[in-house]
Amino acid sequence: MNTKNMKKITDILLSVAAPVAIVILWAFAVGSGLVRTAILPAPKTIASTLWSLLESGKLWRDMSISILRVLRGFACGALGGTLIGSCMAFSKTVNRILGTMVSILRPIPMLAWIPILILWLGIGENSKTAVIFIGSFWPVLLNTIHGIQSTDPKLLEVARILEKKRSVLIWKVYLPSALPSIFTGLRLGISSAWTCVVGAEMIAATSGIGYMIHYARELAQPARVYAGVFCIGFVGILIDKGLLALQKRLLSWSYTE
Repeated sequence: MNTKNMKKITDILLSVAAPVAIVILWAFAVGSGLVRTAILPAPKTIASTLWSLLESGKLWRDMSISILRVLRGFACGALGGTLIGSCMAFSKTVNRILGTMVSILRPIPMLAWIPILILWLGIGENSKTAVIFIGSFWPVLLNTIHGIQSTDPKLLEVARILEKKRSVLIWKVYLPSALPSIFTGLRLGISSAWTCVVGAEMIAATSGIGYMIHYARELAQPARVYAGVFCIGFVGILIDKGLLALQKRLLSWSYTE
């Protein structure tokens, strides 16, 4: 076995070591009576509950509804954050106009926005999309601004010496330089979008994974609650890994083995 394959196997083992250790300790704590099953069910119980939810199709329905909400809100937030962030980075005037509003609105937690958006948009899909939009908007906005403003001055100086047009500077210098930071914003934005959709569904929804978790808590079904939380984390990892793979494929020049 060559060194590269050994490294891959080692990386896989290291990545699963902590989760496996936690599950073993968890099972031991529940089995020995150190933790009450009403608070923390055994891993086997949660796995059985998860399997029954998958077989019934309910988990698929709730998860698909949440995923569609996340994708819709995230697409709007990512597009808005990229466009407005670019405008703020390239124009000092736009930055002055919007900078104060960004500083005021960005620290407001998402839970504070949910009742306001419900008042404005009702309890339908629009309010949930707006919550996800806001949650994913800020990471993309800030990372876009940072990426563009962090462009290497030496590259800009060379482009100016060659008398390149403004449009060429944007597409050939600024944008490639900012893409790694923008992708980081997208990954942070999709994580925030998941957090937002679960919060919104817990407060005002009759479907979705957040609603399923909230309803299971009210019925004192902790195994179902943990099963829902596990699914959120699992899907979040898949989406993040997908974005990371896309980033590595499109920006292979920015990675070194």
